[in-house]
Formats: sequence, structure tokens, C-alpha cells
Amino acid sequence: MLKRIVQLFIVITGGTLGYLYIPELFDMMNLNWQGWIQSIVGAVIGALILYLLTFWLVDYIVDFLRWVEDTLVRAPVADLLFGSLGLIVGLTIAYLINNLLLDIQIQVVNQILPIFLTIILGYFGFQVGFKRKDEFLNLLTIARKDKKANEENVAEAKNMVDASLIPKEKILDTSVIIDGRIADICETHFLEGTVVIPQFVLEELQHIADSSDGLKRNRGRRGLDILNRLQKDLPVNVEIYEGDFEDVQEVDSKLVKLAKVMDGIVVTNDFNLNKVCEFQNVQVLNINDLANAVKPVVLPGEEMTIQVIKDGKEQNQGVAYLDDGTMIVVEEGKDYIGKTIEVIVTSVLQTSAGRMIFAKPKSLEKAL
Repeated sequence: MLKRIVQLFIVITGGTLGYLYIPELFDMMNLNWQGWIQSIVGAVIGALILYLLTFWLVDYIVDFLRWVEDTLVRAPVADLLFGSLGLIVGLTIAYLINNLLLDIQIQVVNQILPIFLTIILGYFGFQVGFKRKDEFLNLLTIARKDKKANEENVAEAKNMVDASLIPKEKILDTSVIIDGRIADICETHFLEGTVVIPQFVLEELQHIADSSDGLKRNRGRRGLDILNRLQKDLPVNVEIYEGDFEDVQEVDSKLVKLAKVMDGIVVTNDFNLNKVCEFQNVQVLNINDLANAVKPVVLPGEEMTIQVIKDGKEQNQGVAYLDDGTMIVVEEGKDYIGKTIEVIVTSVLQTSAGRMIFAKPKSLEKAL
């Protein structure tokens, strides 16, 4: 269909040119026919000549037009809209300028220059509209964007406030369940939020409870009893996490990965797991840290009465324990094993593994 239209356009163009100029050629050849006959013959000859001369160009013209059509169809609507608006503006400016040029009595200026200006200004208008469409869109939508951005900022700030008020999930590891103190902490309402028990931790507890070793078996059963107490008797929300990380073998590594996925907090009393969580930027609560925090503060220079029960690692050292399990290393205390003596605190070492107090017998201090 397009090819027929192009051929018809060529025939009409050739007929028009023949109608206008071939009669003059007849007059030059002294062929004096009637005027209307010359015009009709000229139109037919012109149409036939142009059609034959351009017959081989028809396919190229059709291919070009189809390429233009495909390009326009695939072009985004915004590109076409602003390109067309720019083209209209450019042609309008060219029209206004050409009206001024027509008054100049110079043939090149009033005939050739308007065509050149129309093409150039139309091209520039289209390019400006096409390439600067984003800026025009921004100008049209800037007020709406500002309003939407303000609404989003308010909503985001509200969500952040709401999220900060919601306690994070507390993920229990095997050691803290077996330890048992977590139940007492939950009972006193010091631990907020949901307590999460991973399925792989339950499986490890069951494996320990089924151990042939009596000590391990008792520890595993104690852990299961603690879980039952948490779920049934205490005012805390307990959830079981059914998922697993099959690509990870170690339970501690699974706990760290689960904490990252849930954005939760690992609760443990394992010193090594505590360090791993800190290294991987995972929030961790160590029961031993809490226990150490609530112990009475002991300062260097204070006196206390203790019973030395065994020798220490270093030469002439003795070891004693407070009622809360705090270790006291007594310098020169080996000779006092089995005796109750008064000591003077020399220093205190605080770690996640516990608190260690260094002291020396008061009798030695007096002797000095």
C-alpha cells in the first residue's frame, strides 16, 4: 500500500511539472496546439517521464519511510511530545522571521534564505525539545515532587520512630538455655521482645539430652526444662524458628546468620560466640556481662575475708571464690590453702568471661 502511494505521489508530481513547463517547450518548438491540449499532453508526458526516471528509487523511498515509521513508533511518548513542541516553536519563529525577509528586495534573501531558516530552526527546535525533555518535565513536576518528598520524609521518620520503639527479637543459643539464668531474667521482665528458639538449637539440645554421657544428658534435659518453663510459666512471647541454613554446619555460625537475617539480638553466655558476634557487627547480650554488672563493686584497697581453697597457676598463688562465683587470685596465698584469711584487693579485671579479683594477704601488708 505504501509503495502505491509513493508511486501515485511521483506521478502527480511529474504531471504537475509537465502541466506547468512542457507547454512552454511546445511553443519553443513551434507546435501551436490549443492551450488545453498542450497542458494535458504536457501533464501526461511529465508524469510518464518522472515515473520512469524514478522507478528504481521507489523501493528505497518506501524503505526509508518505513524506517521513519518504525523509529517514531518505538520512540517514547515524552520524546515525541517535547520534540514536536520544539519543532512547532522553531517553525513559528522561522515563520515570523521569514515575513520580515520577504520585504527585502533581494532574490536570494527573500526566496532561498527563508527555506534555509525554516529547515534550520525547525531542526534546532526539535533537538532542543527532544534533548531537554527531562528538564522541562522537572519544571512541570517540581512542586509535586517536593510535596511527595515531604510526605515520604514524614512517613520514613514515623516508621523509624515506630521501629525504634519495637524491641528486637532475642535469639537464644544452646549455652544460655542450659545455663538456666535466662528464665529468671525473663521472669523479672528485664528482657523485652520476642524470644526466638531456632529449630537447630532445639535439635542440639535434644542431641545433648540423648547423650550416653550422664553429665551431658543432665545438661540437655535441664535445657529442655528451661524451655518448657519459658513457654508455659513465664510472661514472655516464645517463638520457634523453623528455618535452617543447610550451607552452614556450626550452630554458632547459624545463630550469627539468623541474627543478621532477622535483625535480632543473640543472647548467650559463650565467650567465643560473643567475640564472633562483635566481629561480625551482630548485636549480642551476654548473660555473664549482666551478672557481672549486678555484682557488688570491689575497688582496689578494700578488705575482705575469704577462704583459700586451692593453689593458682602461678608460683605461690592461692585461689578463692566469692559466693557469686567470682574468682579471687591471692598473691603469696599458697601457704594459706584451707584457711580463712583477710586480704586486700590490689586490682580487678573485668571481661565477658567474668570478673577476676587480685588480692594479697593483709598480714603480708602489715609485715611490710
